[in-house]
Amino acid sequence: MDSSLTHKSVEKNTEKGVPKDMLQSLLKAAMSAHSADDERPWHFIVIKDQSVLEQISKIQKLAYMVAQAPAAIIVCGDKTLQKHRGFWIQDCAAATQNLLIDANKLKINATWEGIYPIEGRIQQYSKLLKTPEYVIPFSLVVLGFAVEYRVSGNKFDKKRIHYDRW
Repeated sequence: MDSSLTHKSVEKNTEKGVPKDMLQSLLKAAMSAHSADDERPWHFIVIKDQSVLEQISKIQKLAYMVAQAPAAIIVCGDKTLQKHRGFWIQDCAAATQNLLIDANKLKINATWEGIYPIEGRIQQYSKLLKTPEYVIPFSLVVLGFAVEYRVSGNKFDKKRIHYDRW
């Protein structure tokens, strides 16, 4: 539970790169996520090219930290792999969450930036990353080792819990 309760948002990264074995661990965690009927309708684009990271920061202004990040992973949904129409969205969200939890365990700071469902943003990412038409960029996870970050406080709220009925 510590990984889920100690989320940090990266503001600025060190120049240290994310080792290949750690990236592999993150991708294994993401691909281990639950998915509807085990359809696993995802693909992952690992980005380490600084010019691509800088272009992403121009597409998504709130993801300014990606311009100085050593790596990022784009989680994409593949509509041709879905057995149940529309469930790729939940499946990609679960994969993104698994990736974030593993990053925290590995002491890699990770920030989830949404791409889907903002159509203009999806189109810009698709063009930049040259994804096939049936592959939809879903989320951006910015990775690094933080110099500056914000720690989320306790988000538990018992007023949001209902038992048996509302």
